[in-house]
Amino acid sequence: MDLLLCCILGHFRIASTRDVVYNKFKYIENPIHTLSSLLCKKVESTMAFPYMEAVVGFMIFVYIFETYLDLRQRAALKLPTLPKPLMGVISQEKFEKARAYSLDKSHFHFVHELVTILMDSAILYFGILPWFWKRSGDFLAHFGLSAENEIFHTFAFLAGVMFWSQITDLPFSLYSTFVIEARHGFNKQTIWLFFRDMIKGIVLAIVIGPPIVAAIIVIVQKGGPYLAIYLWAFMLVLSLVMMTVYPVLIAPLFNKFTPLPDGELRVKIENLSSSLKFPLKKLFVIDGSTRSSHSNAYMYGFFKNKRIVLYDTLIQQCKKDEEVVAVIAHELGHWKLNHTVYSFIAVQILTFLQFGGYTLVRNSKDLFQSFGFDTQPVLIGLILFQHTVIPLQHLVNFVLNLVSRAFEFQADAFAKKLGYGSALRAGLVKLQEENLSAMNTDPWYSAYHYSHPPLVERLAAIDEPDKKAD
Repeated sequence: MDLLLCCILGHFRIASTRDVVYNKFKYIENPIHTLSSLLCKKVESTMAFPYMEAVVGFMIFVYIFETYLDLRQRAALKLPTLPKPLMGVISQEKFEKARAYSLDKSHFHFVHELVTILMDSAILYFGILPWFWKRSGDFLAHFGLSAENEIFHTFAFLAGVMFWSQITDLPFSLYSTFVIEARHGFNKQTIWLFFRDMIKGIVLAIVIGPPIVAAIIVIVQKGGPYLAIYLWAFMLVLSLVMMTVYPVLIAPLFNKFTPLPDGELRVKIENLSSSLKFPLKKLFVIDGSTRSSHSNAYMYGFFKNKRIVLYDTLIQQCKKDEEVVAVIAHELGHWKLNHTVYSFIAVQILTFLQFGGYTLVRNSKDLFQSFGFDTQPVLIGLILFQHTVIPLQHLVNFVLNLVSRAFEFQADAFAKKLGYGSALRAGLVKLQEENLSAMNTDPWYSAYHYSHPPLVERLAAIDEPDKKAD
């Protein structure tokens, strides 16, 4: 990994060895030598690795490749019949609704991705990013603040970026929520609730973001040779704090969490948790139905303070308690099999490697100059580095998806081993129907994009041991 990062992020120059054997007096005495020296220096200055062109080129390549996959998936979505394993399991009516919903999302995705790649490529290729950085410095000067203060300059830059992203993303978010989701019966939120959530998100970003950004800038400025370790340690502590604070203080700002009422469902979940020695402290129901009829369930917490959260839509859609308990058994399988621990460790390793790669290029003038910057701000360096390792990121994401899919199969098998195979099967089918998830999927598209296996594959894996037993 380190060698590959060096190859991608290193300096590539063409220089003549004659530069080191001719001295300045010989250059003056021999015009040919002088001309040779000037040409060599010109080649050296112009042959620095073209980071910006490479990044934009790869972004376009990825867009073309992903568009090809989208077209393959679109062809699969247009198939008029269910996959054979789902025939007789899912009704034709639900299949038609799911196909219409998936095709609508596909149309929207094509437009959104086209606009996104055009905007992102233009921002990088035409030097809008350095122009925006300079304008943010002028904005500070207008209010009597010094643009030399990198922390304030970065805050002004991020404020402009936030404003720009909100403006450009808003039409797509509105269309997705109030046209596509509403057309297919999923959207439950009002326009007021939509904008209230957006404002809350902006306020949280303004409150939480600046201290984090300021800390990162100071760490980079003072980090020295152990910079990668300091950055990783800071992000580790930050992630642990956010994992603790988010569900307790931030999530309740957007949704209402209420204890699951006493009853048979609560007793079954508590008994399951107790049998697995899962340290369940609280069992919540979240009002997901106020925004969408999509359903979900998750767990969180450290050590002996675990909590399980059920969406009210999940309880509504799964009419039988056993189906809900089977879904929880699947989630507890992730915990029992240490999937959450493995995932957390993998993220920490990748984070450390990323910061290690960043330390190799943070002082590279060629990198900054390639994107049009004549200074080397910390935040800009992090942004540019993220762009230069896009190829690695796509490869890593693909591998993580493969691992995630394997974990899902293992968690399904765990729930089945506990005796919830039939209930889990019924629950997965019900969730697929109610969420109008795609029934037909292209294998290439699925392998590249999906972190969860398609329903057909999950059902086959659940049924396979039974067939062998027969």
